[in-house]
Amino acid sequence: MRSTQRVRRRAIAGASTAAVVGALLALPGGVAQAASPDVVISQVYGGGGNSGAPYANDFIELYNRGTAPVSVTGWTVQYASAGGTSWGRTTLSGTIAPGRFLLVQEATGAGTGAALPTPDATGTLNLAATSGKVALVTNGTALTCGSGCATQPGVKDLVGYGSSASSAEGSPTGNLSNSTAALRVGGGATDTDNNAADFTIGAPTPRNSASTGGGTTTGARIHDIQGAARTSPLAGSAVSAVPGVVTAVGPNGFWYQDPQPDNDPGTSEGVYVYTAGAPTVAVGDSVTVSATVSQYRPGGSGGTTNLSITELTAPSVTVLAHNAPLPAPTLVGPGGRVPPAAVISSVAGGDVETAGNYQPATDGLDFWASLEGMRVEIDDAAVVGPSNKYGDLPVVPQGSTTRTNRGGILLQANDGNPERVTLANTLAPTPTANVGDTLTGATVGVLDYSFGNFKLQVTATPAVTSGNLAAEVTAAPTAGQLAAATFNVENLSPADPQSKFDGLAAGIVTNLRSPDLVALEEIQDNSGPTDDGTTAPDQTLAKLTAAISAAGGPAYSYRQINPVDGQDGGQPGGNIRQVFLFRTDRGLSFTDRPGAGSTTADSVVNNGGTPQLAYSPGRIDPTNTAFNSSRKPLAGEFRWNGKPVFVIANHFNSKGGDQPLFGRYQPPAHPSETQRHNQATVVKNFTDQILAVDPNAAVIVLGDLNDFEFSQTADILTAGGSLTDLPRTLPLPERYTYVYEGNSQVLDHILISGALAAKPYSYDIVHINSEFSTQLSDHDPQIVRIPLP
Repeated sequence: MRSTQRVRRRAIAGASTAAVVGALLALPGGVAQAASPDVVISQVYGGGGNSGAPYANDFIELYNRGTAPVSVTGWTVQYASAGGTSWGRTTLSGTIAPGRFLLVQEATGAGTGAALPTPDATGTLNLAATSGKVALVTNGTALTCGSGCATQPGVKDLVGYGSSASSAEGSPTGNLSNSTAALRVGGGATDTDNNAADFTIGAPTPRNSASTGGGTTTGARIHDIQGAARTSPLAGSAVSAVPGVVTAVGPNGFWYQDPQPDNDPGTSEGVYVYTAGAPTVAVGDSVTVSATVSQYRPGGSGGTTNLSITELTAPSVTVLAHNAPLPAPTLVGPGGRVPPAAVISSVAGGDVETAGNYQPATDGLDFWASLEGMRVEIDDAAVVGPSNKYGDLPVVPQGSTTRTNRGGILLQANDGNPERVTLANTLAPTPTANVGDTLTGATVGVLDYSFGNFKLQVTATPAVTSGNLAAEVTAAPTAGQLAAATFNVENLSPADPQSKFDGLAAGIVTNLRSPDLVALEEIQDNSGPTDDGTTAPDQTLAKLTAAISAAGGPAYSYRQINPVDGQDGGQPGGNIRQVFLFRTDRGLSFTDRPGAGSTTADSVVNNGGTPQLAYSPGRIDPTNTAFNSSRKPLAGEFRWNGKPVFVIANHFNSKGGDQPLFGRYQPPAHPSETQRHNQATVVKNFTDQILAVDPNAAVIVLGDLNDFEFSQTADILTAGGSLTDLPRTLPLPERYTYVYEGNSQVLDHILISGALAAKPYSYDIVHINSEFSTQLSDHDPQIVRIPLP
């Protein structure tokens, strides 16, 4: 099971001045320096002329935040490397008017990038792109300090940029790059003497003495604010009287859109205005907004991998008229803008917000970013994931590929399905729907982003036309077929209602046709999520087997081993584990070799050329670090009509902690897979030991591997060809056991040894859960029927 932490759109605007001051006093060194009453360093950029640089020169920008002109004749701007003590200088002259800038052009790299606006001063300082120190000094004497530079004589202002900067006011800013600058917030006017708090990292926006004072951009339109980029080129600046029409009103803000768009589809015409409380405007109001442009990253402290969205904060809103016509929604899909079909992002590595190379025509992430805050329409949207408890509903436009046989969309190694978008219910209820349903007619909303996904906040509930999706029923095994299944029953415990036990029983009896063997995953202990030290699951299993019998199924027995309390991950207190559920009336029996405990390692014994398990049931290498905070593989030796069959039930490490497909870092990192690779190696080594004794041994490896059929995890298990991964044998439109954020994907597997794969087996993924809004589990079971006369 994958878990998602939910945090709704922020409820506070930011830290108070008192909180900022308190934070400064807590900084190393004790007391913050007095803030400059007038001239400050407002922007630093050191990537000029480098690969991917938007500008050909480095620059340092100054701003007069005071109320009177300031002469800077004889002053210098100075630079030293991040840890250096040798400072270069550029001498200044002239006067900076209040609310005005002074642009100092410095050295160039290889010459890549555009020319700066006409500079007010020029120099030859060669600033490092990522980390360094810049000082504004009221004399011409070169500094010689490496640290503590903010308190040196003549230092008016100092910026340590990048984490390795040895001197800063407060703490240094984050690292810069060839395509990003350190920009003082508030359009250059904010100064709390903490570089980390006073500067944001964003696209360089050089301003000279001709730029409008106060960092305020007058005459800006929304497309100027959004820019042809993933973040606003005006982030940190104030904008004045930006016009538009209110298109949607939420609990803490509103969206509005410019009815007079530019000709660039890469620049959004809509934006969210954060009011920190119920807005006083209504849909259809024609307004102007004066505010500060900011980049807000949703998700709280856990949202560092999310994209940020452009917002207008601390707004002053003027209503010009009511009942203005809304801008027409942008049609996405056939007849409109068609999203990219395979590539989410072509960024080669790192933070997309500082990487440049914005490509909305070819990259799905940029395509949706170009519509941020705008009205969007999808006609006859295809439902590719079921409604969840949060009201989220994943859809794609008609014509999207590669679709499953039942209406979903398939996740593939090189296709994360960038055409997906999730309907959300902040503004209007979303409908309840299943995979294969169609939202008839136009689905309209404003485009938002949260929890790693672009969200279409619908402004009216769309109608649903049912696809009449039915739960599948597999074929019954013949007398000579061993039927083995795997089924993740999602945290089953006596705390669940009887209806869940009855529904799971019906799935096993009716849909799976009462297999000889079912490897169950996520069986909890008798107290369920109550963390009271209980580890035994006999009450859980008694309720399930009784429900199976009541549903007309056979009498099932079970084997399992209790985990060490709290050591196997999953829901706290639940102690989930794998269990062998089996019937003995068709030729299957269990070979009991007792003695194994929670931490006892099972092994393979060569008994005169016949492999057998030292313990049955037993756990495979349970103290190996590969299984820290994760389920240990359960091995069992069965006999089918007198011949041994070795079965290993698995539940590998979850994908928790992996970065989202539509996230800030591309390509997304998957740190969780390292542990699964190690787990797969341990299991493969164990099966190899069985097959080393008897290459024709009957071995079945099955369970929730929490990884795809095209993954390295599956490659490790199938290396050398000794095991065949059955999901890989299916046609693409049938390869899925799970639906996550609208992507149909394989997480559960059955693998069989060569002797079994050589037989005319029948394999089926039985879709009874993952595509439906009403689920007993989030996984679909699967089954293999192997003729073993």
